[in-house]
Amino acid sequence: MAVSIIKNFFIALRQVCTGSRSYYCWLGFLSFFILLGASAYIGQLHRGLITTAMRDQVSWGFYISNFTFLVGVAAAAVLLVVPAYIYNFKPIKEIVLFGELLAITAIIMCILFIMVDLGQPLRVWHILPAIGAMNFPSSLLAWDVVVLNGYLAINTIIVFYVLYRLSIGKEYKMSVIGPLIILSIPWAVSIHTVTAFLYNGLSARPYWNASILAPRFLASAFCSGPAIMLILFQIIRKRSDVEIENRAIFKIAELIAYAMGLNLFLLGAEAFKEFYSGSIHSYPIEYLYFGLHGKVGLVPWIWFATVLNITAFFLFLFPKTRENFTTLNMGCLFVITGVYIEKGMGLVVPGFVPDTLGEIYEYSPSTQEILVAMGIWAIGALLYTILLKFAVPVYTGKLRFETKGKGDTSVSTT
Repeated sequence: MAVSIIKNFFIALRQVCTGSRSYYCWLGFLSFFILLGASAYIGQLHRGLITTAMRDQVSWGFYISNFTFLVGVAAAAVLLVVPAYIYNFKPIKEIVLFGELLAITAIIMCILFIMVDLGQPLRVWHILPAIGAMNFPSSLLAWDVVVLNGYLAINTIIVFYVLYRLSIGKEYKMSVIGPLIILSIPWAVSIHTVTAFLYNGLSARPYWNASILAPRFLASAFCSGPAIMLILFQIIRKRSDVEIENRAIFKIAELIAYAMGLNLFLLGAEAFKEFYSGSIHSYPIEYLYFGLHGKVGLVPWIWFATVLNITAFFLFLFPKTRENFTTLNMGCLFVITGVYIEKGMGLVVPGFVPDTLGEIYEYSPSTQEILVAMGIWAIGALLYTILLKFAVPVYTGKLRFETKGKGDTSVSTT
């Protein structure tokens, strides 16, 4: 049985190596940026984090910004899991697999961004269980290791079990994956909650000491993640035989509207608390939105993100615009860009500015950081492409393994 499954896996994996000219061009395009990023990272590994723009004053930068954004993308898969498996909404149930593939990809990218942010990546073994000292449960970083890797394992098991059952022409059994699906819902919430608690727990950084930071993280995650999915779903149905109903796309867009409204409300509540109090702890948000002592590096970025987010909210709010693919896609791009800026550099950097001694260090990512980040994003795009290339023939029924006898299978392709 095990030998047969492994054999079938490698037969299905051959699909990755075949494709059109545009497919090979896409792989070549991504490979170029992966090599570019790898080259930049080798330079960083050789010389250390001095090649980045991070310093003692701002010790988290572009890498952690991307990590924070991608945790939200991974968590957003739950927005498909709930209507698909819990409420059995058929149009979304048919595409939830592709959302889970995106969650797998996002978590792997999160791990890569953490690795490149480490000055000594070979010392990561210190936090691994058994061979290192995780300091669990007192260490929030240990909690982050547990929830991220646990969420990766849950989604991987669900996806490959479903694909296995489909590959032999059978329906998957909810009795097998049902408990994992139920577990994945609070687990998805936990990965972003623990990330928020990592910020909350730093008492010397008042900008992050807000009790609504975790709800804000989740609200923004349920905007940006599904927006990425909507664009991917349109590409998938155009480039493959996967049928994705407009009803599914429009329902996800409606859910984004609710999440976007909640995200903007929580942001407004936090801004009111900071600005109305007028205390010294409002300096970070003042630096972010209006500048501080002539330092205005992030001001145009955050206002640009705010305009995009508000515009996107209204595009998703009204059925006429969210059910028009031109304005829908505009809204998706606005949400992704707006949340990426607000939840990335707009969250991480102001937490350090001004520092505990009152010094203002204006951080902006170095060329090295941008190249490394581009390399990781290219790895994510390549991984998702490969997962789709592997999954789509099985999902659409073009690739089936017919059981002949004990341990014997034959391949059926259409």
